[in-house]
Amino acid sequence: MLKATLRSFLAHKGRLLLSALAVVLSVAFVAGSLIFSDTVTRTFDRLFASTSADVTVEPKNDLSSQIPTGATQTVPASLAERLAKVDGVAATHVDAAVENATVVDSEHESVGPTTGAPTIVTNWEVTERSPVKLTSGHEPRGDGEALLDADTAKKKHVRIDDTLTVQAQPGPFKVRIVGIATFTTTNPGAALIFLDTPTAQTRLLGSPAAATSISVDAAPGVGDAQLKQRIAAELGTKTYDLKTAEEQAKSAAAQLGGFLDVIKYVMLGFAGIAVLVGVFLIVNTFSMLIAQRTRELGLLRALGADRRQVRRSVLTEALLLGLVGSTLGLAAGIGLALGLIKLMTAFGMNLKSTEMVIGWATPVSAYVVGVGVTFVAAYLPARRAAGVSPMAALADAEVAGVGRPLRVRAVVGTVVGAFGAAALAGCAASSKTSTAASLLGLGVVLTLIATVIAGPLLVRPVIRVLGGAFPAVFGSVGRMSQRNALRNPRRTGATAAALMVGLALVGGMSVASASMTKSFDHQIDKTLGADFVIQNSNFVPFPQDLTDKVRGTQGAGLVVRQRFTPVAVRLPDGKRIETTAAAYDPRLDDVAHVTYAQGNTAAALGDGHIAMDVKFARKHHVRLGSVIPVEFPAKRKTELTVAALTDQDAAEGFGMQGGLYFGFDTIERYLPGGQDSALYVNAASGTGADQLRARLEKTLDPYPQAKVLDQADYKKLIHDQIAVLLYLVYALLGLAIVIAVLGVVNTLALSVVERTREIGLLRAIGLARRQLRRMIRLESVVIAVFGAVLGLALGIVWGVCIQQVLALQGMKSLAIPWTTIIAVVVGSAVVGIVAALLPALRASRMNVLAAIAHE
Repeated sequence: MLKATLRSFLAHKGRLLLSALAVVLSVAFVAGSLIFSDTVTRTFDRLFASTSADVTVEPKNDLSSQIPTGATQTVPASLAERLAKVDGVAATHVDAAVENATVVDSEHESVGPTTGAPTIVTNWEVTERSPVKLTSGHEPRGDGEALLDADTAKKKHVRIDDTLTVQAQPGPFKVRIVGIATFTTTNPGAALIFLDTPTAQTRLLGSPAAATSISVDAAPGVGDAQLKQRIAAELGTKTYDLKTAEEQAKSAAAQLGGFLDVIKYVMLGFAGIAVLVGVFLIVNTFSMLIAQRTRELGLLRALGADRRQVRRSVLTEALLLGLVGSTLGLAAGIGLALGLIKLMTAFGMNLKSTEMVIGWATPVSAYVVGVGVTFVAAYLPARRAAGVSPMAALADAEVAGVGRPLRVRAVVGTVVGAFGAAALAGCAASSKTSTAASLLGLGVVLTLIATVIAGPLLVRPVIRVLGGAFPAVFGSVGRMSQRNALRNPRRTGATAAALMVGLALVGGMSVASASMTKSFDHQIDKTLGADFVIQNSNFVPFPQDLTDKVRGTQGAGLVVRQRFTPVAVRLPDGKRIETTAAAYDPRLDDVAHVTYAQGNTAAALGDGHIAMDVKFARKHHVRLGSVIPVEFPAKRKTELTVAALTDQDAAEGFGMQGGLYFGFDTIERYLPGGQDSALYVNAASGTGADQLRARLEKTLDPYPQAKVLDQADYKKLIHDQIAVLLYLVYALLGLAIVIAVLGVVNTLALSVVERTREIGLLRAIGLARRQLRRMIRLESVVIAVFGAVLGLALGIVWGVCIQQVLALQGMKSLAIPWTTIIAVVVGSAVVGIVAALLPALRASRMNVLAAIAHE
């Protein structure tokens, strides 16, 4: 049996190749994502471990915010002298650094990275752990001199003696580049500008007595943990955060982990789609191979092979396919990881391909995925093979399963579909977001399973409609192509299912993104009342100097500032919630339309007052007039009175969770040194909007990070952010289509082999090669369009339910992108034509007499 199995596998290796490609793709994405993330993690672990001080003293920050505030927390620089006296301290260093700074050249062009990596302005302090070394020029000496890292200098064409402008919170200042520093470790992609320490303290932090942290080096023989304990005894831990080199490295790695997780999960998403679609391809391939080998399997049974041996033979073929596909996929995954490393290097993160990490988990995962998928997918066909009777060796018909009833599928599909529909209906009716989201996930999974199970039941009614015009347009060739697609509903359903999965995902996400876009458009129209909004393209706050310049622009009338801060509120129900609050200037009503359930803007922005979303307030038993304890960064605490309750849609809210906001007096009192995140500007009387825009753009010419946005621009900004998610979905669709095309090609190729004698007879009675190719193409088109219609119908239902969940968060507009859906259906027909090219060509080249004589 083993010899027979190996011979069978080698005999059908061409037919199994396309199935192996599905395995290769899924394994490649799994292996590539693991290798890339492991390589980046190892590289940065070395960087953080080699550059972190033995102990770092930082300001305590118990509050975090997703939105940057622009405020830089500091510690007294005098701590360095105090800590130098602690037993076990060899040296201390003052650190003065600001991330996400804006630095421009003489042409007002940013010298920072375009990849999202930060621009860091810091003090020049040479130690054994310094990540850079001076390679040309001299170190900065006094105000007005700076070093620049070599990578940035090369990319931005900056040379020694060039002048740059640093836009810091205390005010912009110019520096002359007097030297170039080269990275001695991995360049994380950031741009680094170095100042001497007193200049960095004064220019960046506003005081020569301030520092962002203190680095402490341990004396020989003193451990980091031991030194941390001694420093904690000296300073305490309530005001300062103390981290050893290991803890600092872990903290930095955790921040990097968020970026890596995005890449890893995106790639694993591609792997998941490849696996899911590949399962249908493999099931279909093995089912057809077994159908074609009915007489062969029957002969094996007649010669003494029992059911278990036949089943084992088929599963062994699947195992061989999985091993070959996994091995090739692992190799392709290494190539994919290498490509990602090269891509990141092109973006400025200098990773070394020679340091690629292939941990033991990578090949294990690759083979588990590859072998597991093929083994599971081949199990049902293997069981079917084991059921072949010895009498089948004498039978003339080779196609199994054509006439078998679909009652079991009908019952199972109906039951699963009913549960899925109930879950989706419950999702649409739920008023709680978490419950609705859970029901949505359950409904999506169940309806997908139900559609796959019941797909063959829909083949005949749907394809009769889709191919109804074929006989009239293409005559007998069209009628035969339609009947060929109807001949085996199971096969047609399984082939179309591969395409259906990808298009259901696209349909659902297209409806969701279109609904989000329409909702945001509606909310921007409803809420935004300013002529222009000024903010950074990356939403990073900007310095006070920019605000002052905008206010001084000719024709600028009202300017309302927006600023954010992290806060923690203690609510009457006993819960402590950390969120982000916003602050506004008094005349907010002139630039925004806020709907209030109780109170008004004047009350909300009054001294000692706060506004809150009415739904959030009801949930936590807050009433108008309630006094709420509020904690700001650096343990600054106060109590604010709820003076207004807003009734905004969530996406219209000015803050984050809870929709909290207050006046500028409050934020400047409890978060000094913060920066504005946006400016809402109205034109002065007698100044036209176009005229003001031109003047504002001229004012902001030295600030390339800031953009002047009107309502249309603001909408485009939101659309572009939503489009990023949609592009990912389209990429997943592309992968699903590639594998689905392989599936259609495989099905048609095996179908051509299966119908060799039939094709020979058709050719013998006068069917031309061209007509034969057209028949196979039409069959492919109708199968592809069937999968598209099924997938898009399911996707639209999912999309409507996703919109119902989003409606609970304020995005209440439903939009169905009919243009996209029609384009996808047309595209599916094209996919069908492309998939049929090779099988149709092969069929048309058959020798007529040999085909008629085929057994």
